[in-house]
Amino acid sequence: MAERDEAAPIRVALLGCGTVGGNVLRLVTTHAEELAAQVGRPIELVGVAVRSLDEVPAGMDPTLFTDDAASLVARDGLDIAIELIGGTEVAGRLVRSAIAHGVSVVTANKALLGAHGDALFAAADAAGVDLYYEAAVAGAIPIIRPLRESLVGDQVTTVMGIVNGTTNYILDKMTSEQLSFEQALAQAQRLGLAEADPTADVEGFDAASKAAILASLSFHTWVSADQVYREGITHLTPDDIRAAERAGCVLKLLAVTQLLDDGRVSARVHPAMVPRTHPLASVSGAYNAIFLLAREADRLMFLGPGAGGAPTASAVVGDLVTVARNRRRGVASPSRVAAASRAVAPMGEVSSHYHLRFVVADEPGILASVAAVFAAHRVSVRTVNQSAPEGTPEAVAQLSLMTHLAREADVQACLADLDGSPFLRGPITLIRVEGV
Repeated sequence: MAERDEAAPIRVALLGCGTVGGNVLRLVTTHAEELAAQVGRPIELVGVAVRSLDEVPAGMDPTLFTDDAASLVARDGLDIAIELIGGTEVAGRLVRSAIAHGVSVVTANKALLGAHGDALFAAADAAGVDLYYEAAVAGAIPIIRPLRESLVGDQVTTVMGIVNGTTNYILDKMTSEQLSFEQALAQAQRLGLAEADPTADVEGFDAASKAAILASLSFHTWVSADQVYREGITHLTPDDIRAAERAGCVLKLLAVTQLLDDGRVSARVHPAMVPRTHPLASVSGAYNAIFLLAREADRLMFLGPGAGGAPTASAVVGDLVTVARNRRRGVASPSRVAAASRAVAPMGEVSSHYHLRFVVADEPGILASVAAVFAAHRVSVRTVNQSAPEGTPEAVAQLSLMTHLAREADVQACLADLDGSPFLRGPITLIRVEGV
């Protein structure tokens, strides 16, 4: 990092001027004096990269804008690049170029870090620059810095949370207004809470990238997004919502990362029933929340807006101030998280509680046959409820089972055996239960 005049401004480039980038631009320009007081030197915005010069916001100096992002990050004397383009290819090239030119980086790009974070962290450390990313997980909620700094003297054992506001909004509306998935999704799209193509959110890709980042930080080992077990919410129905209510739970899409007893790491994203007594159960709308367990600190809960231009920009500018202070002092914080080399456990070897629901013939001995299947695979059943499905003419019964803590592979083996049983009268619904 080159030495600079103590009175010289910190020179910053902004890459991307969409919803978040536009709010960052607003904060940096309207709060210039306050930011200078926080940093100890002025913040000078030297350029804003946009896809097209037609995107220049009204009232802004057009000479500040460029459609040549590559030249902007390689500009002599640049101190910090704020990457808010998104995606992995173009953004990845720009971040790598900035680091190679000795420029520190602030990003909100969870997809990039989930896929290539390990290499980028290593490159930043080798170049002696910062790579900060508080806004990459849960928007305005400060979770990255607590994991990266505040809790490094403790041993985190579980980080579990609602890290996608779109899916939380959808599931909340399915619960509170008895909407179908399709109806709740359409409502979220009308409000701008869901994209026209919501795949990244509703199929869990967005949450998986964030789970990878949380697992990597929490357990000091590199976990990539493609190592995270992923299951979305598109298959959930009002029947699943009602089943959760009968069990005293609510349905959430959770990112769950754990340090297992054998030293391996588990990282997964899937719908889960959460008991109404758990802190995560009451998180409504598009809010995010992260629940953390540590050996010494015990239980911690973080709650706040998980998306949106202004909340996310707040986290980005917070990182900007920290990185600018480091730049002024001529130092950089270590970025790489892989201090340990822990294996990532396959989903089949992870344990959870399970809620299973299926329809069987209403005949003597059926319940004993079902119990025998679970016993054969060493799965202990905690509760069983039997009811008569509505609108079914034949003699059938719906069974709802809650298990004690069980291994995923053993539960799946039970499902395989039950699936071939002559008494089964419909598909089996499985939903994991977390926070018990």
